Amino acid sequence: MKRLDGKTALITGAARGIGLAFAKAYIREGARVVLGDIDIARARSEATALGDAAFAVEMDVTRQDSIDAAVVASAAHFGPIDILINNAAIFTAAPIVEITRADYARCFEINVAGALFTMQAVARHMIERGAGGKIINMASQAGRRGEGLVAVYCASKAAIISLTQSAGLDLIRHGINVNAIAPGVVDGEHWDGVDAFFARYEGKESGQKKREVGAGVPFGRMGQASDLTGMAVFLASSEADYIVAQTYNVDGGQWMS
Repeated sequence: MKRLDGKTALITGAARGIGLAFAKAYIREGARVVLGDIDIARARSEATALGDAAFAVEMDVTRQDSIDAAVVASAAHFGPIDILINNAAIFTAAPIVEITRADYARCFEINVAGALFTMQAVARHMIERGAGGKIINMASQAGRRGEGLVAVYCASKAAIISLTQSAGLDLIRHGINVNAIAPGVVDGEHWDGVDAFFARYEGKESGQKKREVGAGVPFGRMGQASDLTGMAVFLASSEADYIVAQTYNVDGGQWMS
């Protein structure tokens, strides 16, 4: 028997990168997966490639009506939601004296409010069903410490760690386990944008920051999305039933806590 047989999972930001890797891993473990993403065309393309165990829904986590509609559509297509992964997020960077209110608001609206109100909507669904569930929030090593050019993003991920603790303590009485994963530096197409931020503010050549951070990981390289899937499967499985309100570092040794 596979570890997630018969389970339905909703994953936000699942059309690419880490979210898509989670979707593939869950399907391998027997789950049905809903790919929630604002890029519905790409989400549908990936869902088609994954077969009958995948379904795509358009999902803008900054809009409550979009969140609520995605929850309804997910349950209508595959049945009640057993697992949620709050993966949708954006990165931003700037010196403290250059941070704008608009950039701050957009980052927190997606990274924090998006996760909170998606978690709320799915938790209400799980409570009404009465069968518990698993919620996994995506934090970051950036939430464990501040970084000079990354204040807003770091703060948003620190908020995710705190929300995970509070939600975990509140929702476990309903049989809902809330935990989080804190990746380190993970390679992927998003790193082109991250690298560009540092090229701008640190005067580095394109690709230089990426090489530097990879060399700085104790394991010896940047992470890959596939490095995170084992923890995501574990936290969604019955093996993690007694784990509540924790954030697990999966970062090649970059942070110890």
